[in-house]
Amino acid sequence: MFGRGSSDMGIDLGTCNTIIYISGKGIVINEPSVVAVEKGTNKVLAVGSEAKKMLGKTPGSIHAIRPMRGGVIANLEITEKMIRFFISKVMPRYSFIKPRMVIGIPSSITEVERRAVEECAYKAGAREVIIIEESLASAIGANIPINEPAGHMIVDIGGGTTEISVISLGDMVVTNAIRTAGDDFDEAIIKYVRSELNLIIGGGVSERLKIDIGNASPDKNIEKVEIKGTDASSGLPRRLEIDSEQIREALKEPIYKIIDEIKSILGKTPPELAADIVERGIVMTGGGSLLKGLPKLISKETGVPVILAENPLDCVAQGSGMYFEFSSRGSNNRNYDRLN
Repeated sequence: MFGRGSSDMGIDLGTCNTIIYISGKGIVINEPSVVAVEKGTNKVLAVGSEAKKMLGKTPGSIHAIRPMRGGVIANLEITEKMIRFFISKVMPRYSFIKPRMVIGIPSSITEVERRAVEECAYKAGAREVIIIEESLASAIGANIPINEPAGHMIVDIGGGTTEISVISLGDMVVTNAIRTAGDDFDEAIIKYVRSELNLIIGGGVSERLKIDIGNASPDKNIEKVEIKGTDASSGLPRRLEIDSEQIREALKEPIYKIIDEIKSILGKTPPELAADIVERGIVMTGGGSLLKGLPKLISKETGVPVILAENPLDCVAQGSGMYFEFSSRGSNNRNYDRLN
């Protein structure tokens, strides 16, 4: 009734967004990892985009929850309901075929956190769950020839974690994940606006500032936007103008934490592989890599060319979804077996 492999799913269970890739169909879900529930009963009222609209605006009887924090499950029950909801949107209503799920996870998570991901996926209806590290998933999704005897560096900046890895012969030679990523960019803007401009803003406003005028590198064109918030002294509503130079200043601390970690990983890379990276460049994936000027700044600070992957937001989900195709070609099965 359904094509072979049609129920194989790759899932990027992200702190900010959940992205699902289905074999033969491509990306079928890309929605915020937010669930609105009724307080007391945990009855789901909205999921994804509809639930995100409620963040910071709900009455006392409704709670809008982000069940993923720092790249791991913070609320198992709500995460399960969220995954089940997304799966029901893309699977036939009366399908008897349970999907096989491949889920990308940060390399730094604990065994307990890893088991929580598996448990959640099985409860949501999976017949088989395979865990793959985000670096490998994003590298596959970015079409990097990772099975070559050559060094490839990938930097995946998500919402909760940034994972930096050097890959050769289908496996990670050096890797680390830090919990500084896109959410920290938003939080840095909130703190800057509060301390420097005496204005309290929410996450939605800071995210918009990051996307609209955020820039990691100096730019000749200074952009300005008007924002609204609460005056920190009077408690009254206030509006003011903020420019891209101020946002760049606000973002310095989290950006340089990521750059310092990239330098650290480069310093731990064997010389032969480091030479390959200098020649081939660093590949960036994840939603955080879309910050304007970030690839340029990283290249300047490291002296290594930086390439932004095509569709960087989708790489982990796409690479996870390509897992079965990738492994069926005999591509390095032994390395993936250790993740199962």
